[in-house]
Amino acid sequence: MTIRWGILGTGGIARTFTEDLLHVGHEVVAVGSRAAHTAEAFADRYGIARAYGSYAELAADDKVDVVYVATTHNVHHSAARTCLEAGRAVLVEKPFTTTAADAQDLVALARERNLFAMEAMWTRFNPLIARVRALVADGAIGDVKAVYADFSENFPFDAAHRLWAPDLAGGALLDLGVYPVSFAWMLLGEPATVQTVTTPAPTGVDSNTGILFGYESGAVALLHCGFLAKSPQTATVTGTAGWIEVAGPFWHPSAMTLHRDGAEPETFRLDVNGHGYTYQAEEVARCLDAGLTESPVMPLDETVAILRTLDTITARLTAES
Repeated sequence: MTIRWGILGTGGIARTFTEDLLHVGHEVVAVGSRAAHTAEAFADRYGIARAYGSYAELAADDKVDVVYVATTHNVHHSAARTCLEAGRAVLVEKPFTTTAADAQDLVALARERNLFAMEAMWTRFNPLIARVRALVADGAIGDVKAVYADFSENFPFDAAHRLWAPDLAGGALLDLGVYPVSFAWMLLGEPATVQTVTTPAPTGVDSNTGILFGYESGAVALLHCGFLAKSPQTATVTGTAGWIEVAGPFWHPSAMTLHRDGAEPETFRLDVNGHGYTYQAEEVARCLDAGLTESPVMPLDETVAILRTLDTITARLTAES
């Protein structure tokens, strides 16, 4: 089937995702923004037929099959709810919402209306990350005992920028830390213990954060996110019979290496399709075509559970600062 997309928001991520939709031949039929002129400029740029000056107008367009919610984090919940209430399926940019309670609210609404919903955690759909999951599940490196994942950039402080603004749900954890947290969760599940240390920015959001997860299996996850310095952005999964190295950026990888005890390393490479958002777009199309209301690769219950873990981390960070 041909999937007809609506784009909610007109920022950088909306542009990149729209380019990938067009790259794989999907149809983008409408765009909505808080201002009509912004939506019209976006529509002109990408040849989109309809432009709306409000999110509600976009949501009401019954020729849209699914809406990609590409606003700042703080608006994800309200924008996605508007779409679901209007009968539109949604793909919501990560993090799905800023709290587990808001995520559960959207999940309940989507299930009540029998509508598709998914968090746009594009890393999950990268073919190399899928291979990591398969190798771990097949026991290629034995039992996983440690996961290391890091995502930090050097962003000059600007109190007015969304990354540093508390009212826009800024901070390293929600913008960057969601990737290493989700990566560890993907392989080890919900942690039994959570420890954190952070450096708060002058605005109060977290700017450099270390996270330690502990598991009843004896495994640990060491995670880092930050705005103060660019890091290698790699990930390593260590098991009792070997390890897997995911080259940076691990959240958008083009190479990974499997090290098995007693064997030569095996490197796998990927010629990334488009900007890399194509894989999650194709998953949405596959699910809608199959009549699924959620993706087995990024299940809604897991999205909510990961946000519960983020809630726990946020509470620890708040206590520290």
